[in-house]
Amino acid sequence: MAKVKAVCISEKKGEQKTPIDEAYLKIEHGIVGDAHAGNWHRQVSLLASESVEKVQKALDFKLKSGDFAENILTEGIELYTLPIGTRLQIGDVQGEVTQIGKECHHGCAIRELAGDCVMPREGIFIKVLKEGTVKAGDEIKVLE
Repeated sequence: MAKVKAVCISEKKGEQKTPIDEAYLKIEHGIVGDAHAGNWHRQVSLLASESVEKVQKALDFKLKSGDFAENILTEGIELYTLPIGTRLQIGDVQGEVTQIGKECHHGCAIRELAGDCVMPREGIFIKVLKEGTVKAGDEIKVLE
């Protein structure tokens, strides 16, 4: 079963995110209280913990949830293989995949520390179709 491992937000763009207990995802907005929220195609970012583990193996320090600036850290789903347009059920929320990967911004904190950032290759972005609350432990399903 695929599930949410952590939910994270940041107050400013370009910085690592901090885990929170739960988040409210709003239609045409994204996560309430997150710097990247807004009425655009990259409302919420998702990254698989399996992707983080690939980078972790080469490091001598422990990565934390939100270090790659992901909003939702997942487990048990290969996110980057989902086609654009795929609909996901995440707890009460429904979202649609709008982008796979992204260009890493200049001065990326994790790239500077770790020498690599997996988000540009394996992170995905969704827009919110049905709003609600998401928290760690919520099940993630791919909808038909």
